[in-house]
Amino acid sequence: MACVYIPVQNSEEEVRVALDQLPRDAADILDILKAEQAPLDLWLIIAREYFKQGKVEQFRQILEEGSGPEIDEYYSDVRYERIAILNALGAYYSYLGKIETKQREKEEHFILATQYYNKASRIDMHEPSTWVGKGQLLLAKGDVEQAFAAFKIVLDGDRDNVPALLGQACVEFNRGRYSESLELYKRALIVHPRCPAAVRLGIGLCRYKLGQFDKARQAFTRVLQLDPENAEALVALAITDLHKNEAAGIRKGMEKMQRAFEIYPYCAMALNYLANHFFFTGQHFLVEQLTETALAVTNHGQTKAHSYYNLARSYHSKGDYEKAGLYYMASVKEINKPYEFIFPYYGLGQVQLKLGDLRSAQSNFEKVLEVYPDNCETMKALGHIYVQLGQTEKAQEFMRKATKIDPRDSQAFLELGELLISSDTGAALDSFKTARGLLKKGGQEVPIELLNNIGVLHFERGEFELAEQSFKEALGDGIWLAFLEGREKSQEIDASASILQYKDMQLFHRLEDGGRHVELPWNKVTPLFNLARLQEQLNNAEIASILYRLILFKYPDYVDAYLRLAAIAKVRNNVQLSIELVHDALKVNDKCPNALSMLGELELKNDDWVKAKETFRAASDATDGKDSYATLSLGNWNYFAAIRNEKRNPKLEATHLEKAKELYTRVLLQHPANLYAANGAGVVLAEKGHFDVSKDIFTQVQEAASGNIFVQMPDVWINLAHVYFAQGNFSLAVKMYQNCLRKFYYNTDSQILLYLARTYYEAEQWQDCKKTLLRAIHLAPSNYTLRFDAGVTLQKFSASTLQKTKKTADEVRSTIAELENAVRLFSQLSAASNLHFHGFDEKKIDTHVDYCKNVLAAAKPHLEAAIREEQQIRQRQEVARQVALAEEARRKAEEQRKFQLEKRKQEDELKRVRQQEEHFQRIKEQWKSSTPASKRRERTEMDDEEGGNSEKRRRKGGKRRKKDKSSKSRYETLEAEADMMDDQEDLEDEDANLNYREPGQNDQDDAEENAHAPLAAAGLEDSDAEDDVAAPSSTTGRRRRAWSESDDDEPLERQPLSREHSPEPRYSDEEVKEDGHRPNGNAAAEDED
Repeated sequence: MACVYIPVQNSEEEVRVALDQLPRDAADILDILKAEQAPLDLWLIIAREYFKQGKVEQFRQILEEGSGPEIDEYYSDVRYERIAILNALGAYYSYLGKIETKQREKEEHFILATQYYNKASRIDMHEPSTWVGKGQLLLAKGDVEQAFAAFKIVLDGDRDNVPALLGQACVEFNRGRYSESLELYKRALIVHPRCPAAVRLGIGLCRYKLGQFDKARQAFTRVLQLDPENAEALVALAITDLHKNEAAGIRKGMEKMQRAFEIYPYCAMALNYLANHFFFTGQHFLVEQLTETALAVTNHGQTKAHSYYNLARSYHSKGDYEKAGLYYMASVKEINKPYEFIFPYYGLGQVQLKLGDLRSAQSNFEKVLEVYPDNCETMKALGHIYVQLGQTEKAQEFMRKATKIDPRDSQAFLELGELLISSDTGAALDSFKTARGLLKKGGQEVPIELLNNIGVLHFERGEFELAEQSFKEALGDGIWLAFLEGREKSQEIDASASILQYKDMQLFHRLEDGGRHVELPWNKVTPLFNLARLQEQLNNAEIASILYRLILFKYPDYVDAYLRLAAIAKVRNNVQLSIELVHDALKVNDKCPNALSMLGELELKNDDWVKAKETFRAASDATDGKDSYATLSLGNWNYFAAIRNEKRNPKLEATHLEKAKELYTRVLLQHPANLYAANGAGVVLAEKGHFDVSKDIFTQVQEAASGNIFVQMPDVWINLAHVYFAQGNFSLAVKMYQNCLRKFYYNTDSQILLYLARTYYEAEQWQDCKKTLLRAIHLAPSNYTLRFDAGVTLQKFSASTLQKTKKTADEVRSTIAELENAVRLFSQLSAASNLHFHGFDEKKIDTHVDYCKNVLAAAKPHLEAAIREEQQIRQRQEVARQVALAEEARRKAEEQRKFQLEKRKQEDELKRVRQQEEHFQRIKEQWKSSTPASKRRERTEMDDEEGGNSEKRRRKGGKRRKKDKSSKSRYETLEAEADMMDDQEDLEDEDANLNYREPGQNDQDDAEENAHAPLAAAGLEDSDAEDDVAAPSSTTGRRRRAWSESDDDEPLERQPLSREHSPEPRYSDEEVKEDGHRPNGNAAAEDED
C-alpha cells in the first residue's frame, strides 16, 4: 500500500497518508499540508495521485492552491517544485483545451495554460520542462512552427532530452516529414531504450506513412508485446489487416478493432472503424452510438471528420437528408483540404442535390472531380445538376465522358438514360437500349424496370408496336398473353348490365376454378399496367379493362387501376359509374390526390359546384399544396365560378378571377414549363381585357404543345381564336377555329362549330354562319340553342338583304324563303314544352316570330320593285345584245373580205412565180439549142481579156459559186444559160424604161454596167456571171428573134409589160431565185436530173 508521510511541524511525528485512501474532499489534505508547511514535492505527489484516480477536480484544487501567492512567498527559495506544479497545471489546461470542442472554452483553457507556463518561466526561464510544456501547448493549438522552435531550444541545450525529442518527432510528423520524424523517434529510443511502448507506436506510424507496411506491422506488434493493452497499436494493426481487402484480413482486422474497443472504449479510431463496419451491416443504431462517442472523446480534425461522415451516412441511408446534410457539413469543416478526405464532399453533394440546392451540390461534386477527375459517379451527378440548371450542353459533356471512361458499364448507361428521360427521350432510349445490349452480351438478366422504361419511351414517342414488344418482354409468360391473343375473353353481357364489366371479377374466378393459375408477380404489375394503358390508347378498351381488373384481382389496393377504369367509363359518358370507381379508389387511399382531383372534375361535370370545390381543396391539402394538378383544378373552379351563366356579381367575379390567377401563378412558380397553368393564366388575362398579353401567352403555349407529340391541347387553339374574335380579327379567328376543329375533333364538335358560327355572324357572313349552324344541328339535333341561333341568323340575313339599295328578285325571293324558315324554326321552339329548361323565353320567341312576319309582309313591295327593275334590266340587256350581234356580224364580214383579198393576192403571186419559172425553163432550152459552141468560146476568151474590168460581177459570181460549190460541176452549163436569160430580160426592161435592180445596187454599179455594154453587144459577156447588167438596145432585136421561134413566147413577152403600171414591184429571175420561191427552182432542177 503506497503512502506518504507529512512531517509535523516542531515535532518528530509524521502524518501518514495512504494514497489509495485519499479523502474525497481535498480540503482535508490541503489543511494538513498548509498547517504542517509540508514540502512542495508532497503536494505534487498527492495531486498526481488524485489525477490517476480520476479525481481531476481535487487534482486541480491542490495544484492551484500550491501555486498561490502565499505559497510562492513562503517557498520562494524552492524553485524546481514550484516550476513542476506550474508546469503540471499548464499541461492540465493544455489537455483541456485540446479536447474541448467549443471554441470559446478552448481558448480560455489555452490562455490559462499559457499563464502558468509564463509564470514558470519567470522563475527559471531556462528550465527544459517548461519549454517542453510550451511546445506541447503550441502543438495543441496547431502552431507547429512555434512548437518546433520551443523543442529546438531544449534540444540545443540537451540533445538527448527525450520529451523534447518526442515533441520534435510529433512536429515533424504533423509537417508530413515522416523520415525526419522516424529518425527522432529512433534517437529517443536509443537514448531511453526502456521508454514506454507508445514511442514504438510512433515509429510504426511513420513506417506506415512511408509505405513500409511490413516494418510498420513489426513495430505495432512490438508495441503489443510490450503493452498488450495498447489500444492504439491494436487499431493500427487492424487497419493494416483491413487494407489487404481480403475476407480473412477484414475478419481479423475487425476482431482487433473489437478488442481495442474492449480495452479502451474511448479510442476514436476504433469507434470510427467499428461504426463503418456496422453501417454496412445495417445496424444504424450502433453506428450513431459509436460515432457520437468518438466525437465526444476526440478533438483531432480528421478523426472527427470521419466520425461526422459515418454519422451522416447513417442518416443519409435512412432518408433523413436534413440531418445527413448537417453532419456532412460538419465533416467538411473539420477538413483543411479536400484531398485529405474527399468522401464527405461527395455525400454532401448528394444530399444537396436531393434537397434541391443545386449550386452547392455542383460545387462539392466539382471538388470531388478535382481529386478524382475520372470518377464516373461524380460526372453523372454533375450531369444531373446541369440538366436541372438548364445547361444541357455541359450535362451532355459530362455524360459522354462518363460513358467513354467505361463504355462497358451497363449501369452507367442505365443511369444516363434515366437522367435524360426528362430532357431528351431519344437519347434516353438509346442509352437504355445500349444498357440492355450490354447486359444481354454479358449474359446477365435484363431488369424488368429497364424493359419497362424502354416501353414507356416508345409509348411516349408514338411507337406503339415497339412499346408493346418491350412490355411483353418485361412481362414474359403469363395469363395476360391469353387475353392479348384472344384465347380468353370476358363473358358476354347485355347492354343493360354493361356497366358491371368494369367491376366484374368472375372471369378470373372462373379461370381458377378451371385449373388455370392466375399469377401476377409484384414486379410485373407496373409493366402490365403500362401494357393496359397502351391497349387503351389503341382503342382496345375491352382488353385494357380486363388487364386493369387482373391487377385489381391480385392487388386490390392498386389505386391507379381504379382510376383508369374510371377514365374509360368517363370517355363512354358513364359519369355515375366513373364516380363509383373513383370512390373505390378513395376507399384504398382517401388522401390520394389523383383520385380526389378526378372526383372533383366529375362533380364539376355533374354541375355539383360545392362538392367539387371541397374535393379540390382536399386534393390540394393532401399534398400540402405541392400537387400542381390539384392546384390547377382549384384555379379552374374559380374561373368557372366567375363566368357562370347565373347572376353575375362583378365584385364576386373579380374575386374569383384574381384567385384563379393566383393559383395558376403558384403552379408556374413551382413548374415553369406547365402548359396548362400558362393557358389558365392567359384565360384570366383575356377575361380582364389584356388581349395582347394573353395572345402572346397562348401563342407560346401552342408552340410548346405542338413540339410534343404526346400533348394534345385543343383548348389553347380555341382560346387563341377567342382572342382574335375579341380583337375583331375575324378571319384569323375563323382560320384558328377551323384548324382546331380539323386537327383535334375531325370536324365533329358542335360547340366549336357554334364558336365558328358566332364569328361568321359578327363578320356578317350570313350564308357561312347558316351553313355552320346547320352542320352543328346535324351533329347535335337535340340542342335547341343551335336552332334558335339559326333562326336569328336567317332573320338577320333577311333584314340586311332587304336594307340593301340594290337587290335582285332572286335575292328577295331567297330572303322570303329564309324568313319563312326562320318563322318555322321559331314556331317549333315556341311549341316546345321545355323552353325554360333550355333557357328560352316564350315571349321573346313570339317577338321574333312577329318580327319575321312583319318583314315578310314588307318584303312583297321589295319583290315587286325588284321584278320590275329586273325586267327593265333584261330589256336593256337584250337591246345591247342585238347591237353587239350586229357589230360582230359586220366585223366578221369585214374580216372575211380581207381574208379573200389576201388569199386572191397570194394566189396571183403564186401563179406569177409559177409562170416565171416555166418561162425560165423554156428560155434555157431555146438558148441551149440556138447558141453555137464557138460563140461561147469566143465569149469566154473575151471575158478572160476583160480581167479586172468586171470585178464586181466576178465577186458576185464568186459568191454564187461558193454557195453552190458542192454542185458546181452539175449545174455549170445551166448557170451560163441562166446568165444569158437574165441579160435578155434586163434588155427588155431597159427598153421599157423600167429599173428593177436590187436595192443594194448604187450609181457606181450602173456606171460599171454601162462601161461593159459594148462587150455584151459583141457577144463577149461573162457566161458564168449571175448578176449581169442589161444589154444595150442594139442587141434587143437579136434576142427577140430568138424568142419568136416558139409560139409560146408571146404571152411570156407580154407578161412583164402588162405589169408596167402595177403598184407592186417586179423582181428579176435572179431575185426570185434568191427569194423564198427558190425551193421550187431546186425542185425543177432535181426533176431535170
